[in-house]
Amino acid sequence: MSLSLLRAGARILLLPLVLSLFLLAPGTAHAKDAELIPSTAVQSKAKTQAEMKARAERRVEKRKRIAAKRKKAVVRVLRAVKSRAGKPYAYGSAGPNSFDCSGLTQWSYRKAGKSLPRTSGAQASKAQRVKKPRKGDLVFFAKGGRVYHVGIYAGNNSLWHASRPGTPVRKEKIWNAAHFYGRV
Repeated sequence: MSLSLLRAGARILLLPLVLSLFLLAPGTAHAKDAELIPSTAVQSKAKTQAEMKARAERRVEKRKRIAAKRKKAVVRVLRAVKSRAGKPYAYGSAGPNSFDCSGLTQWSYRKAGKSLPRTSGAQASKAQRVKKPRKGDLVFFAKGGRVYHVGIYAGNNSLWHASRPGTPVRKEKIWNAAHFYGRV
């Protein structure tokens, strides 16, 4: 092999190595420029992280708006049902001066801008079951797989309801274990 061919091969192999050392050596203008201008990959990663952070913040804000809206609706439901305290029970009545159980829940939720079906069974089928109730959730009582009564959860194991003839709308403790909670 000729000497010129060896020299050419050495240049091809060594030239990139020497140039990279020169460009990355501390104190050179090129190294400083490299520090000031982030690579495209770094810019993409920073942009992606910023977008992810912005999306997370939007999700948090949306949850806060939903929670605030729900809280207002719960306040309106509870205010409505409390305003009916002492009104008489009447089978098939949906207020405003007398109620049966599902009529009371339907009327109270309507005052908060929410629509419920007329019967306790239909209300149970529309509600999403929950294990840990919050104020304003529905409390359903069932026997033999059939829902026979509904009220509005008032917290501390109590509910507002229209229970039976001769007993007006009132708040009382939940009296048996055969119940479940639903959220609309």
